[in-house]
Amino acid sequence: MAFARENIRGSIPALITPMKDGKVDEAAFRKLVNWQIEQGSHGLVPCGTTGESPTLSHEEHMRVVELCVEEARGRVPVIAGAGSNSTDEAISLTKHAKKVGADAVLSVTGYYNKPSQEGQYRHFMAIADAVDIPILLYNIPGRAIVEITVETMARLAKHRNIVGVKDATANLMRPSRERNAIGNDWRLISGEDGTALGYMAHGGHGCISVTANIAPRLCSDFQNACMQGAFEQALKIQDRLMPVHDAMFCEPSPAPVKYAASLLGICSDEVRLPLVSATDEAKAKVKAALTGAGIL
Repeated sequence: MAFARENIRGSIPALITPMKDGKVDEAAFRKLVNWQIEQGSHGLVPCGTTGESPTLSHEEHMRVVELCVEEARGRVPVIAGAGSNSTDEAISLTKHAKKVGADAVLSVTGYYNKPSQEGQYRHFMAIADAVDIPILLYNIPGRAIVEITVETMARLAKHRNIVGVKDATANLMRPSRERNAIGNDWRLISGEDGTALGYMAHGGHGCISVTANIAPRLCSDFQNACMQGAFEQALKIQDRLMPVHDAMFCEPSPAPVKYAASLLGICSDEVRLPLVSATDEAKAKVKAALTGAGIL
């Protein structure tokens, strides 16, 4: 049976990649995947930015996607990070994700090489033509410098494999503009915890979340409330989690969330250069936020 785009919804953690002595900690990752599902997460994203995909080797990247699919066992959708600023490399990672059983992929725009809108259009169309798998575009101008305009998305959405967007612009005009340009089938997924409540109120379908790594139940409850239109209840959870959302980005991610995970006994706080572990000041902020939210 074909994967239904409606299954991309709710609280979807952008999974950290646990590390130990410089290597991927596979046992910790397997445990993390199972815990996420038990805690009510609606989907999983391995090998996104939060998963340190830029510093994973290709072999590690593919292995982490495989592990995620293996452990999820079809209980929730796995949306594998498969983006690159090299189109050939993105196609290769997307083919691998399809081969090992991922349900969809997350594909980022051309960071560093700054393609034009036409260049981005051709990049994503080449991936969509090469691999028959649902693709979420990843619009993150803060990291990629370039953004995917509404007009370019509307062109891309005509391809049956391009099903929606992870929107990390924090621009709450985008969901309404995209829906008007593309239609109600377009999957609108926030990529920004702090504005996820507003995004959902604007017709969003879910959030690919950093905070969900360490507060999966609260993030799942928040998304369930939003999806039911219970925005008063969602607001209470949002207010409780806002200091946590802020703390997760007090230093370059995923250092703060990995430190938070270490406090919860999930994995070590190890990250790979050029990222460094959270400073003492950041650790104090993370600890205070987790304690205030009742997570610690």
